[in-house]
Amino acid sequence: MIVDNTQTQMRKGILEYCILSIISRGEIYASDIIGELKKARLLVVEGTLYPLLTRLKNNGLLSYSWKESTSGPPRKYYQITPSGLEVLNKLDTTWEELVFAVKTSMEGRITEADNTHHDISKNEQ
Repeated sequence: MIVDNTQTQMRKGILEYCILSIISRGEIYASDIIGELKKARLLVVEGTLYPLLTRLKNNGLLSYSWKESTSGPPRKYYQITPSGLEVLNKLDTTWEELVFAVKTSMEGRITEADNTHHDISKNEQ
C-alpha cells in the first residue's frame, strides 16, 4: 500500500538524524540506542541499527570504545565526533526547515477542514 511505503520512507529518512541526536547526548551502548528509538516510536531492530552505526563510523561521524561489562563480554560504546556534531547541527537546520515546510503546506488544508466542520456545525443548529 502506498501509505505504508511512504511512512517507511519517511522513517528511514530521519533515522540517521535521530541516531546522531541520541548519541550526541553522551556515550551510549547500541541496545540503549534501540531503547531510545523505541521510546520515540521509531522501532528499529539490531539488524538495521548496526549497519547504520558502521556507516556513520566509516563516514567519521561516530567513534566507539570498548568498555568492560559486569555481565558478559566487553561492550562497544558509541560517541559522536566533532565532524558528527557539525553534521548534526546542519541536520538541525534542515529539520527546522522541513517542519516549517510541512506546517506551512498543511495550514490551508487544516484551516479549510476546520471551516468546513464549523460550517456544517452551524448549519445543523
